[in-house]
Amino acid sequence: MSLVPPDPAADVPKEAEIAVCGPEHCFHAFDALYCALTRNKPVSPNFPDDKYPLFVTWNIRSRSGRAPRLRGCIGSFEPLPLREGLAEYALISAFRDSRFRKIEERELESLECGISLLTDFEDASSYLDWTIGVHGIYITFSNPSLLPTSTNSSGAPSPLSSSACLPRITSKQTFSATYLPDVVPEQGWDKIEAVDSAIHKAGWNGTITEDIRRSVKLRRYQSRKHTAGWDEYVAWRKENGGKI
Repeated sequence: MSLVPPDPAADVPKEAEIAVCGPEHCFHAFDALYCALTRNKPVSPNFPDDKYPLFVTWNIRSRSGRAPRLRGCIGSFEPLPLREGLAEYALISAFRDSRFRKIEERELESLECGISLLTDFEDASSYLDWTIGVHGIYITFSNPSLLPTSTNSSGAPSPLSSSACLPRITSKQTFSATYLPDVVPEQGWDKIEAVDSAIHKAGWNGTITEDIRRSVKLRRYQSRKHTAGWDEYVAWRKENGGKI
């Protein structure tokens, strides 16, 4: 999954300015997917068409009460008009998440949709400068094969240096990955575990050392999220004159 890097100069609303992320945002994403799969006519949205960075997540709800299973999740850090952006990324996350096969019509009744509107982007002072359960993280780092060997004041290699293990060679120059704010607490990770997982998610397959962690540039952000299921969407669509 390729990500558009967060733009520090982008006009992203702050927490106090953001509209509530609500069910209508989920229904609009559901409507885009349903109509793409069935060729039905979409229902016109009635929420404000403000611009936000956003992510659309599709999950399969379990009938046994277990946690939902991820089915697709892709978004953009570039602020997008909500009506167009939600519809676009509803389809991108349903059909173009490389981790999964395309969502099919027969799966609609088992789906739930999660919408995340992203706010409050800040440069962290280190890879540990963020709060679990509050912040999402966006990391970038250069190819660890190119990192210089760390030394201490005596000139001897640091015990945390990457020189003790040889990374796998890759031609990729930079790496990036993100985790939304709810992912880390759901997985039960601490900060180091979360950053290490993000480093691997970005595509680095070598050993992760303290040198690599310290080379990470981390931007933290917050989000407003809402989740809705298929039955809720069907009721909304019927109430607004749409056919099922």
